[in-house]
Amino acid sequence: MSTGVERIAAAFAATNGRPALMPYLMGGFPDLEASYAVGEAYADGGADLVELGVPFSDPLADGPVIHAAGTQALQAGVTLAQVIELGRALSERLPVILMLYANLVLARGVERFADELETANVSGLIVPDLPLEEAPATLAACDAAGIALVPLVAPTTPEERLERIGAQARGFVYTVSVTGTTGEREGVDATDLLARVKAHTDVPVALGFGISTPEHAAAAAAAGADGVIVGTRLVRAAADGEDVRALVEGLAGALGRSGA
Repeated sequence: MSTGVERIAAAFAATNGRPALMPYLMGGFPDLEASYAVGEAYADGGADLVELGVPFSDPLADGPVIHAAGTQALQAGVTLAQVIELGRALSERLPVILMLYANLVLARGVERFADELETANVSGLIVPDLPLEEAPATLAACDAAGIALVPLVAPTTPEERLERIGAQARGFVYTVSVTGTTGEREGVDATDLLARVKAHTDVPVALGFGISTPEHAAAAAAAGADGVIVGTRLVRAAADGEDVRALVEGLAGALGRSGA
């Protein structure tokens, strides 16, 4: 069986040069069954990977839409174990990258947590509040389990730090396009930022935060992104009962994918 790191690499390689599409899904929102249906719609619509969020009480990187979705999931009693099982189910269609906050990892113990992800066939892990200096134990546990610990960088990340982060990146580098939290914006200009990040890593570089339309996705591709992450727009669509698959198909089409 392939490792999570290998599954992520294969997903990026299979795009034949176009950016990979990675929509974000809040686990358990609007409820567990509905969130699974949303994940299936992502796969049917042309997603290459999926970022699966775990609801948390203090999500420092999330804007109001994703924060509200996580709050609703928590109020409904959704647990980390249930979201991991959701990841297991979705992993049959595409690589799953779990996104959660450090307290949830540390409370379980990093080795145990990495082993749980490996058992569930989850491919990667994003921990926005795990700084570089505090990451070695989690990175070692993830490496042992074949899980990609995906780092984040921002426009404010200095060059020396970019070099250190890029050298130990697994799977891909999540590049935050703007300073601030997740959310829809008028546009994204990240050409210089992407070039800086790519100069310091050998893994793909994915762009997120503020990308919500096919035009934004196409602009990210033109700027040099190897992957495009779309979150708030799709979470809002799930909340409003919109056709999520059609939205993903539009984003995939803008990135050059002709069909699921």
